[in-house]
Amino acid sequence: MASIYLHIPFCKRLCGYCDFYRSVKLRYIPEVVEAMHAELAAQRDFLHDHTIHTIYFGGGTPSLLAPSEIERFVEQVRSQLDCSQLEEVTIEINPDDITPEYIAELRKTSVNRISIGVQSLDDRCLQFMGRRHSAQQAIEAVRMLQEAGYDNISVDVIFGIPNFGVTELVNTLEGVLAMNVQHISAYHLTIEENTRFGRMMAKGEFTEIDECSSESHFMWVHRALTNAGYEHYEVSNYARKGFRSKHNSSYWRNVEYLGIGPGAHSYNGEVRRWCEQPIEEYIKGVEYGSEVLSQRDKLNEYVMTSLRCVEGFSLDKVERDFGISERKRLEQEAIKTGVAELLINDNGNLRIAPENMLLSDLVIEALIEL
Repeated sequence: MASIYLHIPFCKRLCGYCDFYRSVKLRYIPEVVEAMHAELAAQRDFLHDHTIHTIYFGGGTPSLLAPSEIERFVEQVRSQLDCSQLEEVTIEINPDDITPEYIAELRKTSVNRISIGVQSLDDRCLQFMGRRHSAQQAIEAVRMLQEAGYDNISVDVIFGIPNFGVTELVNTLEGVLAMNVQHISAYHLTIEENTRFGRMMAKGEFTEIDECSSESHFMWVHRALTNAGYEHYEVSNYARKGFRSKHNSSYWRNVEYLGIGPGAHSYNGEVRRWCEQPIEEYIKGVEYGSEVLSQRDKLNEYVMTSLRCVEGFSLDKVERDFGISERKRLEQEAIKTGVAELLINDNGNLRIAPENMLLSDLVIEALIEL
């Protein structure tokens, strides 16, 4: 099984927190789309004989493309690769791009899962982050999608935002829960250097929230969503039963994937590859950076991605794939660094309790070997 990721690197406006590869040069959309089709055709053998089970349109803002363009990519994947077990086709959408006409056209495509970037239901907070939509637009967008028959909708929420406290967060959570969607991704705001927030912080104009507030916000999210019946199955992801993100789950299970477009990454089990060209260069021809993964890299990635998920990682698998010495090292490091108290051992399966997942980076850093 394998996955396809298509990165649509265009936005009408750059949000203050986002460091994904993106551009506001919308005039290049037609040329980049054609270059992506060419790249997809050229890279059809990257996944060898794998069967494709998910396709994901991310960005950027994939909803800047007409639904017919989205379906054209899906049809190309179907024509080039084995899609006999294709289960999930997801598109990320901005609330203000959703109109009845857009939805009507989207319903004619293969898209069966929507990921909508709500982020907050506080208008002041949305303006602060640089979002284009209002809280009411987000609510209305979800309603329109549901009325059109979409029954696999994920909503994105951001918490841990400076100058916006528990009151705003609780109001957002209550509003999102009232939407009755199948999946919620709740991300703690992180400040990246190459963003507006990062530049503001470098000038002393912006400060991240303190650790105590960060933990408080995380627990408000965790309790609100789990009490409402959502499973906290990954650090930032919550789902109704049967509605985990199949595409993102494949990343955490080390499934191979092909990424298409400037800013996309690919992985085939041995090699990790990426394209970071400016769009003006990408349309002239694709160039990749790459690295061959060592056994150490593979073990580190297995531990790191597994500990982000509620199932954790198997010591038996570590021993089988990497040797008994690595199993013993992990067990000893857990005790020596003090993170063992954050780990639950279920018959040789080490995992972090969902309510402690905010500390997953601490545990991961203690266990991986550079």
